[in-house]
Amino acid sequence: MNPNLSLLQPYPFERLAGLFEGTTPPAHLQPISLSIGEPRHPTPGFITEEMITHLHGLSRYPVTRGTAELRNAIVDWLQQRFSLTANSLNPELHILPVNGTREALFAFAQCVIDPTTRPLVLMPNPFYQIYEGAALLSGAEPWFMNTTQENGYRPDFSAIPESVWQRCQLVYICTPGNPTGAVMSIQELQQLIALADQHDFVIASDECYSEIYPEPANPPAGLLQAAAESGRDDFSRCMVFHSLSKRSNAPGLRSGFVAGDATLIKHFLRYRTYHGCAMPPATQAASISAWQDETHVALNRSLYTQKFTAVLDILAPVLDVQLPDAGFYLWPRTPVDDTEFARGLLQQQNVVALPGSYLSRPAAGINPGKDHVRLALVAPLEDCIEAAARIKTYIVSL
Repeated sequence: MNPNLSLLQPYPFERLAGLFEGTTPPAHLQPISLSIGEPRHPTPGFITEEMITHLHGLSRYPVTRGTAELRNAIVDWLQQRFSLTANSLNPELHILPVNGTREALFAFAQCVIDPTTRPLVLMPNPFYQIYEGAALLSGAEPWFMNTTQENGYRPDFSAIPESVWQRCQLVYICTPGNPTGAVMSIQELQQLIALADQHDFVIASDECYSEIYPEPANPPAGLLQAAAESGRDDFSRCMVFHSLSKRSNAPGLRSGFVAGDATLIKHFLRYRTYHGCAMPPATQAASISAWQDETHVALNRSLYTQKFTAVLDILAPVLDVQLPDAGFYLWPRTPVDDTEFARGLLQQQNVVALPGSYLSRPAAGINPGKDHVRLALVAPLEDCIEAAARIKTYIVSL
């Protein structure tokens, strides 16, 4: 067995099951889960119909690089969404479809890390646990960048020691952040790109929450946009990861893409050819339609805005919680220990929240997720309102 498997920590939901063991929630209250970031808005019908229409293509093997039509649709979307110059992205060189960002984020580390040089992989803390697992199984050591209320829940690159940068081979960033919802600015992204040049590392920017934001005129910036605005038209050292799971409410489609540095794309394509993970033809056809339509995305944003407005109206008077920059999570501070808060909330109100300390690691003397909980506003509006009312009742009882 790969000895690095023993380094993997339990997934947050495995720890949550252990926390709730022996807890009996009130039977008269319908269970409401706010713990899992799985979109529950209906998948748009036109995406489903495209899948059904193209099922006849199962008689042929798909190619790993995807169809030209899909790559062209992705290029068109990226250029429009992030204000990139026309023809700045070449669909033959800069784009690679993937089966969701989860597997791509993991596989990318296996492709780019040289385990013979005591490498470090930097990642935000708290974080999406795939980053840590990817680092460990690639033979690297994770190094955690604490994101706290004091630094706006964004990594402070200026606080990272020179000795860390010297060993760094890969930096994962998540913008908008999971679980914090914080968005990195163009200037912060450009600072990181300059550091990548100086210290010879690669940036993997997880941007899968980029299309859920409260202000229609103020969409989150992206890494390729930051690169282009600094005159970096080759996107070197930069790789972005996007998905239809959150944007189009299609987590079961398992469709996304990576885009950026042509040399990195070339090597990642070679890796994935051996990995054997080509996107099925029907999925590609449905994905083309999804990337070409913005109407359903705007509707999706409006549904989340309604939920944030209603829930914050209930919780803000009793809980330290703010509207996030983007994404569909709330990241409130808890009035008691976060695990105690989550267990008591289930036991008294039959509402499931995820303790923040399960999403982070102790680093630099603190656990930055401690005394927070992650609330995913993915349930229907009525359930979110009901859950917020129950949380308020629980807090008042403490």
